[in-house]
Amino acid sequence: MTKIDEAPAINTRQLCFLLAFLFPVARFLEAPRLFAVAAKGDLLVSALVASLVEILPVAAFLFISSKTDKTLFQLVEAAFGKWVARIFSLILCAYFLFAAVPPLFDAEKFSYAAFFDTAPTVFSFAPFFIFSAFLCTKNVKAIGRSADLCLFLFLFPFLGLIVMSVGESDFSSLLPIFSQPFTHSLQGVVSTKAHFSCGALLLPLLGRYRYEKGAVKKVSIAYGASVLFTLLFLAVFYGIYTTLAAREHYAFAKIAQYFPALTVVGRWDMLLVYLLTVVYAFYVCLPLQLAVDCFCQGTLLQQKTLFSALLNLAAFLFVLFLNQHYDAVYGLFTSTLSPVFFLFSDLLPLFLPLLLLHKRVKAGAR
Repeated sequence: MTKIDEAPAINTRQLCFLLAFLFPVARFLEAPRLFAVAAKGDLLVSALVASLVEILPVAAFLFISSKTDKTLFQLVEAAFGKWVARIFSLILCAYFLFAAVPPLFDAEKFSYAAFFDTAPTVFSFAPFFIFSAFLCTKNVKAIGRSADLCLFLFLFPFLGLIVMSVGESDFSSLLPIFSQPFTHSLQGVVSTKAHFSCGALLLPLLGRYRYEKGAVKKVSIAYGASVLFTLLFLAVFYGIYTTLAAREHYAFAKIAQYFPALTVVGRWDMLLVYLLTVVYAFYVCLPLQLAVDCFCQGTLLQQKTLFSALLNLAAFLFVLFLNQHYDAVYGLFTSTLSPVFFLFSDLLPLFLPLLLLHKRVKAGAR
């Protein structure tokens, strides 16, 4: 067993915080607009279906964790051999690099729109990749610590923005429910799949998370809170912008801007937005962190520093040279390439419990 396989485990509290506070913030930037484009006033129906689909890989993760302490790499190695396990880890690394593209593009465009009064330079987003390169050198324990921070960095700013926004929202615009054909709601699920793909992000945590008694109840509550946060945000957002919602980018930066007191005291709601942006930065780094981890699993590389630096430099150059094609790239990921997210985030976790039937895996079960 390598040192990578012995990385410190995260606990149930941190897993719950990941589900309740880290993953939802990924749905507050561009997903509201995409839901509104596809489903219009039925965006809550679309978001609920997307959330229900995402429950299945989370349940599969908990089931596997309750049966074995083996990591994903060890499960595949026990069933198919070390070379298949290494190739699988490299494929998963490639997926995480793929999955990092939409949040990276979102973060870059959002930072330019929210944090700069004048035209930013091409290197204005570069500091993010220094932060990312640092996180990518850390082990799984860093992901758990990030989740702990998200309790305060997410919950209070989110509730503050909702309180400031709810009075300006016309919830009657969401009625009647099912005013659109259900196929439109399904299209919303497809177009936002990049934002509802936490199933794949949990896979490298297998064996690093130690299943505890009562975890199912705690994780269920955490995931339920995540769904409620998402639905509440979408309801308030659409109630404010209604038919214009399909044109509004960077939703969580705009949701509170019509609060009456801001005309007197200024845009102090942006302080809350900045705090949520820190959570979003953790989320954007997560697939890059997991890509580095999977690459090290596949190559048995013990030192992450060099690969982390090269990966983040490549990511910076990718964003730098393709940002002018943002609409084309983003449209590709939300339409043609959506099946890739379904494959890795939903189908793959559902098939992994079959590995537990292998006799070599059963021998190492709890």
